[in-house]
Amino acid sequence: MAVVIGTSSLRRALGVAVPAALLLGAGLAPAEAARKVPPPVPSTGHQLPFVCSQAWVGGMRGNHSPSKWAIDFNRIGDVGKPVVATAAGVVTTANGTSKSGYGHYVVVDHGNGESSLYAHLKSVQVALGSTVDQGTLVGVVGSTGNVTGPHLHYEQKVGKAVAAPHFAHLPFAGGTLASANCSDVPLAGNMQGDRAAELTVFRRTQTGGFLIQQPGGAQPRVVGFGTATDEPVLGDWNGDGVAEPGVYSVRGRRFKLADPNGLINLKFGARGDRPVAGNWDGTGGWEVGVFRPVGATFQLRGANGAVTTVQLGDANDVPVTGDWNGDGRTDIGVFDRASAVFTLRHLDAAGAAVISSVQFGLAGDLPVPGDWDGNGTMELGTWTPSTAVFNQRQADANGAPRAVAQVQFGRPR
Repeated sequence: MAVVIGTSSLRRALGVAVPAALLLGAGLAPAEAARKVPPPVPSTGHQLPFVCSQAWVGGMRGNHSPSKWAIDFNRIGDVGKPVVATAAGVVTTANGTSKSGYGHYVVVDHGNGESSLYAHLKSVQVALGSTVDQGTLVGVVGSTGNVTGPHLHYEQKVGKAVAAPHFAHLPFAGGTLASANCSDVPLAGNMQGDRAAELTVFRRTQTGGFLIQQPGGAQPRVVGFGTATDEPVLGDWNGDGVAEPGVYSVRGRRFKLADPNGLINLKFGARGDRPVAGNWDGTGGWEVGVFRPVGATFQLRGANGAVTTVQLGDANDVPVTGDWNGDGRTDIGVFDRASAVFTLRHLDAAGAAVISSVQFGLAGDLPVPGDWDGNGTMELGTWTPSTAVFNQRQADANGAPRAVAQVQFGRPR
């Protein structure tokens, strides 16, 4: 007959700390032994799932389902407040219908065997299979599912196990924390009217703002426009040869464009769409469009309101636009962040689609094409989040690639 010895008795008898695995062999119940195994620690550099500088109270408890390491976040008046991605990744769950358990919830796969989960949402604002960046709006706080009141239920996972939560690689044990989810979003456009593209970042502060690089090392020009949860775009909205800021409200499916002749406010798109802009017909001012992850299609809105649909890439690609062949019309493309491959599409003189693939940058980079030399043809570029370095692919007079220029601009993550 086996004799079961309690944990404390066994440790007193041996006079040493006993690993959990050995306690099983001593007859300890599996559930009790499992509690002694330390939780995994995520390697992903998560930030708080809320807008930059907002303070939230996070609580953990021993009887929390599915794990004591899951966090419930609250603040006064939290219903409807934005919930943003804590790190970049691909949406593997976008459940906006469940009325039990997690309720409406989102899961983001960070590509390294780790993921994050956002539950009890009032609404889901991303599409299944789409790529999200750190700070991207994924939903809003609600009380759907098995809850007693509104809050955000949040988990960091390593494999299938809920991890001990970390923000900015520091352990979180509960309490009040202000969000440092204030990431820069890289862009490039002809902001000075000199034909060549200037480096720009959209900073996800609470009010939002564009920082535009100035010549000679001068302080960046700052243009306050948009909010932290908007997606930024640049475009020559009035056709004067100078690019201006714009933003896309993910929640409202609405473009707001800073046209010098007056603010343009235009509703377009569907849940989970990503904004794009370009001069689709090669005349007049720029128009807007969206990349729709469901079906991997571009929906390009013409000046007359007509919409052209073009399929390109996969749901998890990042859309890019640019005049790839110098014919004055903006073309489309996609970038795969996992493989750092651009897939570009343009029309030849006969109107036939030409598709090309170019590997450039590093895995995890964000795509930033730009007309770096002002010759009317867009070159490729990327931005490395960990270093805030723009990598500009230069080309010679015949279009052949040559040296890569690297410029640091923006804040590293």
